[in-house]
Amino acid sequence: MKITRIITIAALLACTAALPAAEDLKVIANPGISESSISADELKGVFLMTKTSLHDGTHVEPVLLKGGAAHASFLKEYLGKTDSALETYYRSLVFTGKAAMPKMLASDAEVEAYVAKTKGAVGYVSAASPGTGVKTLEVK
Repeated sequence: MKITRIITIAALLACTAALPAAEDLKVIANPGISESSISADELKGVFLMTKTSLHDGTHVEPVLLKGGAAHASFLKEYLGKTDSALETYYRSLVFTGKAAMPKMLASDAEVEAYVAKTKGAVGYVSAASPGTGVKTLEVK
């Protein structure tokens, strides 16, 4: 009986350790954005497309990864949605004419390159990504 409990607890701990965390990613922005930080609520609004500008008036455009650990971590930590729920949400915005589908790219390098060249772009990449040509936003 004790061995079964120990094995169950060990398995649960191993599963928890494998879950992505917000520390596994960083939020990036085009260098033209004057802000150096963003609130979690403001970030959620940008990516759920309920906010099209930051509190200082800067227009923003969300840029997402198509998948991977950073994507899963971002969805869980900041949006509270699964990948399929987010896809359904975006499709409903498009169908009702409230918004266009956001840019979704396949890799950290593609997200960084797009954010670096696109005024107002805000995205996320894995924490290990070099961050070339973009600024990192602190999420508060």
